[in-house]
Amino acid sequence: MPDGRRKRGCQKEAETLRAVTIDPGGILTIRDHDDPCAGGEDVVVRIRAAGLNNADLMQVQGKYPAPSGSPADIPGLEFAGEVVALGPRAHRYAVGDRVMGIVGGGAQAELICVHECALMPIPENLSWAQAGGFPEAFVTAHDALVAQTALRPGERVLITGAAGGVGMAAVQIATAIGAEVIASVRNTATWDAIRSLGASTVVTPDDADTKGPYDVILELVGVDRFASHLTSIRTGSRIVVIGTGSGAQAMLDFRALSRNRASIRASTLRARPLEDKAIATRAVEREILPLVSRSKLTVVVSSTFPLEEVRASYAAFGARGKLGKIVLLP
Repeated sequence: MPDGRRKRGCQKEAETLRAVTIDPGGILTIRDHDDPCAGGEDVVVRIRAAGLNNADLMQVQGKYPAPSGSPADIPGLEFAGEVVALGPRAHRYAVGDRVMGIVGGGAQAELICVHECALMPIPENLSWAQAGGFPEAFVTAHDALVAQTALRPGERVLITGAAGGVGMAAVQIATAIGAEVIASVRNTATWDAIRSLGASTVVTPDDADTKGPYDVILELVGVDRFASHLTSIRTGSRIVVIGTGSGAQAMLDFRALSRNRASIRASTLRARPLEDKAIATRAVEREILPLVSRSKLTVVVSSTFPLEEVRASYAAFGARGKLGKIVLLP
């Protein structure tokens, strides 16, 4: 990368940047904040798209504070954009490169400063909106299915909440691995779309356990059905809990686990240290981006909103029946 393409240090095209801001009482507004400045191995990115996630909604509601080091009042876990400035020791990217990544917060803004290891390149065939909805969904799904459960070809996997961003990513990743995918989705109008991504069977949550037994269960909704899931697992099965929207506490039958020599894990990306996020990001860059580049995997975008319509975007995110990602376009 020729040094002539690099702009070092602070991004000075404007003295302030606009960002979604959580005001007292959970009111979302657009406010000015100081421009970020790139030091060390940091990269400043002009954000073109930022996906919405459950963590953002919970942060606005005061239920999920930003981790240490992330802005407490600017939500946003994922973004896509163009590199506009580089720290003195940042060498992986050049000004103008299209990149995307995961952060602990602050992505719903015009600019963001992140360590270069948190970024990955955007395949040419992804639009800005698709790239803005890619990182959190696909890194979370890949980490859960590959790093947490070691899903193997030929295994049967139940994916709950499969119409959401992580769910749709998980359906595609599991299919690419060679697993048989059973997707649990309440809104029957989305079933054809879920099948088109690779699910062999789509069922309502009420019927999911009747389609077992399963080798892997990816729980993206919550644990209100956790007890019944334990009746539909195979010997050596693995359960990983990612989402808790419908409940965070459940009764656990240790006898069912013991009989099946089953294991339960839970995971989150947001609060992990930078090094762990970098490892998960590199794995996706290595194993998933080539499939995206060949159009084997895709990002389904439900709708997009300009930054000024952030309240409408959060209302759409909280509504039932959506299919895919909702993305802000700063």
